[in-house]
Amino acid sequence: MKTLIRTPGLILRILISVLLIVIFLTPFYWMILTAFKTLGEVLAMPPKFWVQSLQWQNFKDAFTRIDFLHYTRNSLIITLGTLIGQVLVVVPAAYAFARYDFKGKNWLFGTVLATMMIPGQLIFLPIFVMFAKSGLLNTYVSLIVPFIASGTAIFMLRQTFMQVPDSQLEAARLDNAGEFKIIYTIMMPAAIPTLSTLALLTFIGTWNSYFFPLVWTTTDAVRTLPLGIQRLQDIEGLSPQIVMAGNMMLIVPILIVFVVARKQIIKAFTYMGVK
Repeated sequence: MKTLIRTPGLILRILISVLLIVIFLTPFYWMILTAFKTLGEVLAMPPKFWVQSLQWQNFKDAFTRIDFLHYTRNSLIITLGTLIGQVLVVVPAAYAFARYDFKGKNWLFGTVLATMMIPGQLIFLPIFVMFAKSGLLNTYVSLIVPFIASGTAIFMLRQTFMQVPDSQLEAARLDNAGEFKIIYTIMMPAAIPTLSTLALLTFIGTWNSYFFPLVWTTTDAVRTLPLGIQRLQDIEGLSPQIVMAGNMMLIVPILIVFVVARKQIIKAFTYMGVK
């Protein structure tokens, strides 16, 4: 009887899950499909939901029509620079907010939380002027430094650090362990799922960033791959299959990172949900 009562609800959840999967995957399927089509198949009416033969030439064209390696190198430098900078800044800041009592702590933490509510589009102009006056436009610094101190990362990591038992820290201090040793031998291993999640979110946000690399640069010197794909669209306006091939190459690193870190990400959300 209990099973029968639950059946309509279970069926409804399955239908909603299937609907959400279809909604989320359809754009990706269409992008992949377009990337392997010929121009005639792309423009055909009614649209075709399959390809006659895979057009690998589209990827070769996307790679050669723009300086793909230059844009990819810039994306890698800026993404890795942001990740390393966040580890150096966010981890000690989250540890201090989680484990220390000092004057103005609540006010400072409230300020960190407030930064999460301010859209970057509101402050890009003053930052642009500051970079222009300091001669940092068209440098990697201008695209890395503003994103190192992430309020979201500090908040999430602080919540994780607060779950570590005090007894572990007291035992480490009795063994004359310094604060940095405690951070890197006790706190960070305990927060690996959260760190993995934050790393993936930062990687996706930085790798896909379009607005800030566009408004904080005036040349292609340090512009990233999303701007390169936009340049490809300007060149190949009537060849959407080549643009979609470029977009596929843009998202491949994100998919690889997600596959590598997916177990830690699921563990982090499960852990935070239980707590």
